Amino acid sequence: MTLQQIRFEAAIVDLDGTMVDTVGDFEVALARALADLGWPPVSRAFIARTVGKGSEHLLTRAIEEVGAPASLYGEAWLRYQHHYIAVNGQHSVVYPGVIEGLRALRARGLRLACITNKPNSFARPLLALKGLDGFFEHAFGGDTFPHKKPHPMPLLKACEALGTAPAHTLMVGDSSNDAAAARAAGCPVVLVNYGYNHGEPVANAAPDAIIGRIDELPALLA
Repeated sequence: MTLQQIRFEAAIVDLDGTMVDTVGDFEVALARALADLGWPPVSRAFIARTVGKGSEHLLTRAIEEVGAPASLYGEAWLRYQHHYIAVNGQHSVVYPGVIEGLRALRARGLRLACITNKPNSFARPLLALKGLDGFFEHAFGGDTFPHKKPHPMPLLKACEALGTAPAHTLMVGDSSNDAAAARAAGCPVVLVNYGYNHGEPVANAAPDAIIGRIDELPALLA
């Protein structure tokens, strides 16, 4: 069945790498947290291929990358939270076509939810700061449920909150995590080709479609 043949009732949209380019925020917060503890920063390229599995995973991998001991994690997490909250949204930008695409999806009657592996304390302020929060009935961070994407639980919980069946709820993301979660939950999935997919082509995740901008979605679903 093609996307055009599905009667979509809702869409679930990822945040980092899908709606907002947040590598700059991660770069600054990580550099400051590591500097506080006497360690050098990680590269922007490292961050771009590592984000997507939650801030905890990113920090763990950053500690490994600079050669610091794993025992540093607890203190590093406190410093990272401190700095990330301070810079959240200041070094990030909404991708072209996102606002137009979300507006068009809402105009078609689709209900929208945002699901991200970013902690709620980072995700919700970012959505508000970038003027995206008003599009979504629900926003769930990586610490809302016991499991993060690629586990299907967040998507299934979002469908439950929206009152829609997974088969009629589109997942829109930028990575294999989003695709795997969607497949396991029973949701069709579309991936953007500009986000953070661990350095791999999004085509490898075998989504139902690949787009270059969110505002290409309405035509794809017509």
